[in-house]
Amino acid sequence: MSPDPVRILIVDDVVENLEALEALLAHDGVETARAGSGAEALELLLVNEFALALLDVQMPGMDGFELAELMRGTERTRRIPIIFLTAVATDETRRFRGYEAGAVDYLLKPIDSLVLRSKVEVFVELHRHRQALARHGDELSRALGRLQAHRDNSPLAIVEFDDSERIVGWSKGAERMFGWSEREMLGGDLATTAWSDADGTAPLHSLFADFRAGVKQRDMLSLVLHSRQGTDIDTECYCSAVHGAGGRLLSVEVQILDVTERRRAEKTQRLLVGELNHRVKNTMASVQAIASQTLRHSADPADFAPTFIGRIHALSKAHSLLSEATWKAASLRELIHGQFDMGVVGPDRLSASGPDVDLEPEPSLHLSMVLHELVTNALKYGALSTAEGHVALNWTLEDEQLHLEWVERGGPPVSPPSRTGFGSMLIERSLRSEGGASTATYEPEGLRWTLTLPCAVVRKSAPAAIPRTAPQPVLQVTTEGSLDGKSVLVVEDEPLVALDILTVLGESGAQVIGPVTTHDQALEQARTGQFDLVLLDGNLQGETVEDIAALLQARAIPFLMVSGYGAAQLPDLLARQPIVTKPFSAEELLRAARSLLAPSPAMDIAV
Repeated sequence: MSPDPVRILIVDDVVENLEALEALLAHDGVETARAGSGAEALELLLVNEFALALLDVQMPGMDGFELAELMRGTERTRRIPIIFLTAVATDETRRFRGYEAGAVDYLLKPIDSLVLRSKVEVFVELHRHRQALARHGDELSRALGRLQAHRDNSPLAIVEFDDSERIVGWSKGAERMFGWSEREMLGGDLATTAWSDADGTAPLHSLFADFRAGVKQRDMLSLVLHSRQGTDIDTECYCSAVHGAGGRLLSVEVQILDVTERRRAEKTQRLLVGELNHRVKNTMASVQAIASQTLRHSADPADFAPTFIGRIHALSKAHSLLSEATWKAASLRELIHGQFDMGVVGPDRLSASGPDVDLEPEPSLHLSMVLHELVTNALKYGALSTAEGHVALNWTLEDEQLHLEWVERGGPPVSPPSRTGFGSMLIERSLRSEGGASTATYEPEGLRWTLTLPCAVVRKSAPAAIPRTAPQPVLQVTTEGSLDGKSVLVVEDEPLVALDILTVLGESGAQVIGPVTTHDQALEQARTGQFDLVLLDGNLQGETVEDIAALLQARAIPFLMVSGYGAAQLPDLLARQPIVTKPFSAEELLRAARSLLAPSPAMDIAV
């Protein structure tokens, strides 16, 4: 990029002299502007920038000295160098007046062209240097302005200290973070300012000593500082030192990041991980205890499997309810509805009523197991083991105590058992662990259980009966073994779960494809495979299966979600599909799969 041209003003009342000067000074990068009088020169000076002015001394009207004095009296033109040109021999007094008027030189006509050109080139070069310095100054000013703007807008608090640990810089970010203004903080000592205390800033003092000794140039410290309001701020301080000649410490800049929220989040995360670990271990211990006790009280292996799986499913249902409520509380009404959803009891065989009650997590888990045992025992030995039997479950709330009454009627004759079974022990000990109690009464008409449980979480609403409507209907297969010969694709990344699904489907007569364990493999199968039904896991090794579901839907291939997630945790496309939640029973899985393959009901057409 070529530099801007340099302008020179030449003033003379003789045209020939102006033309001669123009010809003499003309070369690349130099422009001349000529004026025939002082007044004309002033007009040019108002609109142009000149590197040099060559003024004739003797001119009619305003002479060269007067023009120079006017130029020196105006801020815009006072710094323009002036060389006087005159054809009249003069004494030292007139020469002195010229210098006094601001001239840098005084040349007599006829002018030596080499002398004049060399002098002019000096001033042209000086002007170019001044222009370059001005440009650099502007660029530096803009850069400093941008730096200051970034510094002021930065979320970091930037504080600068001198070598004696006094504050010499306090950014807008520091004002926002701590509440004190720059005027209040400048000159303050690190040890005495209210934003820190001796214990909190001891590591910073030590770091200053290392900076002075030249041991370190930069470091990061975690400090607790204080705001003007007195609140503690957890910070990360990024410190750097600048040294001068001889290694003397000149200044230290500390960039301070507020990590209070991050530290709180990390603490919460640690608590959540610890709580998760606690819950997982408790759940595994519960499963171990259920397996051990169920096996001990089972007459044979055939009796063990359905009993154990039923208890695990009851526990799983309670976990799902608590997960949907972020482990705050679970609805008693929903716990009872869970027995309907599992297909264990028809809604016409169980009547239940009472106020809406929310139970805390641990009582919810224990009561879900209690309800499952009551239902299971009634199905095996009690009122629900006959076609005419019926169970009534009612509950009330008094003084933060939940009172439940389970009454069986219409079943076989009742007599007290000769020994206490695991189910009865589980009911008794589950309630006792929560500060409650249980009593079984063997009446001639049927069994009656009276249960009490402390209940601190209550939803204030009027008592209402559970609607005696069935859950979403499941289409029943019109012919036995409807999965026979049907091709079923299994998409599942958990090996043991996949093995269980393959075994259940294979024993039902299905032709099983898979298992497919990765997202890419499943996507390719969904795009090109031929099958009657797909069992689709809700998540494959951390990847969503929405695109796989969309392809299956576009190809009109029915698919069943088999997932540890409930509908509330799945994306909309997946949540609208039939879902079997893990863990599941073989009957539950087959019932859902058969319902998707069942033929649509025939339509009656009038002829």
